[in-house]
Amino acid sequence: MAVSTPTATLGVIVNSDLDEERRRGLRRMRLVALSLLVLAAIVYLATLGRDGVWGFVNAGAEASMVGAIADWFAVTALFRHPLGLPIPHTALIPKKKDMLARSLQDFMGDNFLRDEIIRDRVLAAKIPDRAARWALEPANTARATSEMVSLSIAALRRMRDDSVAGLLDEAVIPRLKEEPIAPIAGTFLGEVVRDGAHHGLVDLAVAEAHRWLIANEEVFGAVLEERAPWWAPQRVNEVVIKRLHTEALAWVRDIRDDPKHHARVALDDLLATLATDLREDPDTMARAERLKVRLLEHPQLLATATSLWSAFRTALIEALSDPDSPLRDRIAAQIRSFAEAVRDDEALSQRLDTYVADLASFVVNRYGGEIMTVISHTIERWDGAETAEKVELHVGRDLQFIRINGTIVGGLVGVLIHAVSLLVQR
Repeated sequence: MAVSTPTATLGVIVNSDLDEERRRGLRRMRLVALSLLVLAAIVYLATLGRDGVWGFVNAGAEASMVGAIADWFAVTALFRHPLGLPIPHTALIPKKKDMLARSLQDFMGDNFLRDEIIRDRVLAAKIPDRAARWALEPANTARATSEMVSLSIAALRRMRDDSVAGLLDEAVIPRLKEEPIAPIAGTFLGEVVRDGAHHGLVDLAVAEAHRWLIANEEVFGAVLEERAPWWAPQRVNEVVIKRLHTEALAWVRDIRDDPKHHARVALDDLLATLATDLREDPDTMARAERLKVRLLEHPQLLATATSLWSAFRTALIEALSDPDSPLRDRIAAQIRSFAEAVRDDEALSQRLDTYVADLASFVVNRYGGEIMTVISHTIERWDGAETAEKVELHVGRDLQFIRINGTIVGGLVGVLIHAVSLLVQR
């Protein structure tokens, strides 16, 4: 995948206190390494031209200087040109930082950001169990609830009415028009009738009808009187209407009080037949589809749906914003309940561990390459000289041990070579 090269230079993050401490440590170790070089030079000059034991000392001092200077050159060449001379293959970090960044990126990706490594670490961390135990602390429960509420309120406020209306108009409603509704409605209605889930709604409707008939006898009579024959005597109409009201009230009361009433059974049979027809009868299915399209194309549908959403969103935001609202208490109770289940149910905890590991594995496999490019892209935007200085502050102190070891080892090798030379000459 081609990636555009950034043009802006990004400064290296600086921590002044830590950097100053590292700088002092680097200066101290440089002074030690330089002191050993100066000491070797003094010893070399003091023993120059002497034989015997001093010859060994002179050879060791000479080799120490060579080792010290060679290692100084090697260490310095990593960060800058030694003595400011543009010697080839020096100032490696400023010149090769982009190549080094890509090498570091490949190394990190190949050896650390691997599926099996990430999965093992995630499973070993037991994140769900630790999160559950954290959430069970009362202060943490309150904090988790507050954070969840804050995120929910922010998300709800960002969902503007015009955006929701656009989503409904451009995505939801066209999709509903294309999706056959009759088989879904038939299956749903069949399950409702089979489980008797509609009986509560029937009970409510019958009870409301009974209360309405009791409270609105005059309205009931006025409606029937409009349909009465004009030639019938008024007294006869009143008696008939009174009788009809009494019979209607008794009939509705019987339906309300008798769960096995034949009207209820007839309604169940009607709904069951309708459910079957919605799934199997072409004419019923076609009528249902036409009704669906008429409802979805009604100009008031979108406005009504948007208004309902706006009212729901406003009510939900107000409920979430109230610190003492039952909704917030409910959220806190659900957090604790779920956390307790994760803590106490080992099987649930293991399943969640697997889900988290699968998610981490998916992210690594899908986006691992893009994640690791952060290394190369960031370093490519650093200034070369500033990068070298920063790296030297972090590792330069330890690199001075190379100079110290070179001085010491060089001296020992010099003594050894001098001894071998004497033996050969004999």
